[in-house]
Amino acid sequence: MKLISQFIAELQTTKNLSKKTLLAYESDLRQFCAYQNNLMKPELCAYVSHLQDTLQLKDTTIRRKIIALKLFYEYLTKQNIICCSPFQKLKFRFKNERRLPKTMPVSDVAKLLRCFDIDSHTLSPFAKSLYIRDAALLDLLISTGIRIGEATALTLNDIITAERTLLIHGKGRKQRLIYISSPITWARLIALMKERRNHADPHLFVNRYGAPLSNHGIEDIYKKYIRKAHLKNKSTPHYLRHTFATNLLANGADLRTVQELLGHASVATTQIYTEVTTNRKKQVLRKYNYRNKL
Repeated sequence: MKLISQFIAELQTTKNLSKKTLLAYESDLRQFCAYQNNLMKPELCAYVSHLQDTLQLKDTTIRRKIIALKLFYEYLTKQNIICCSPFQKLKFRFKNERRLPKTMPVSDVAKLLRCFDIDSHTLSPFAKSLYIRDAALLDLLISTGIRIGEATALTLNDIITAERTLLIHGKGRKQRLIYISSPITWARLIALMKERRNHADPHLFVNRYGAPLSNHGIEDIYKKYIRKAHLKNKSTPHYLRHTFATNLLANGADLRTVQELLGHASVATTQIYTEVTTNRKKQVLRKYNYRNKL
């Protein structure tokens, strides 16, 4: 639909939104158009009921769809296509379910890393190139907690070798620097840089055809090594990010620094990881709980 395309184009130029968010909004609006016959007289309450009862979507998903619709109708009002937004007289409220981030046991992370404890010289040239890429990719996700979308965006120019640092392109077009503290992780990145040096595409992580790895590509690589490590958990690469943050806090890192490392816009987002870290709570209770002395 032309109106949707024009609206998304305006969002792209006026709002600091990621490509992923823009695609989600466009999908949400097209779904609404398929349900709603008359955009000028929308039945918003009936649509939200349809999302809740028929499709049984999560509150977070429905909330995002409502945000997309609200912005769309504000755009239609501004363009004088409609006289006023239907959201002026409507408010939708949802329960804010606070879900704890899912993490992996450190022992499972160690098993993942042990998949790369092989002599790569025994591999064929093609298998060796995949080994170098996969070792650098998974080790980087473990060592830095970056999002898989941030890993796909990395280029050779984002590696600052003199500082052992990466320039990460985060959500909302925000950049941050991440120091690679593990010598093994850094050595694997350097090995991948050498492997990628003479290729045309500047991206650090590419597929077997030389194109940049997608998010799904990284998920497939992760699943491959989950199976190889004989891990039975149904984890995703995002578990590595949660594990990274949780263990930083458990080992004494301050909340503000962890927020910066993860690239969170608000410290409130980072704060949820404190609910998972039990080590500090145990130490406080062992040391200060008066009941221990009775």
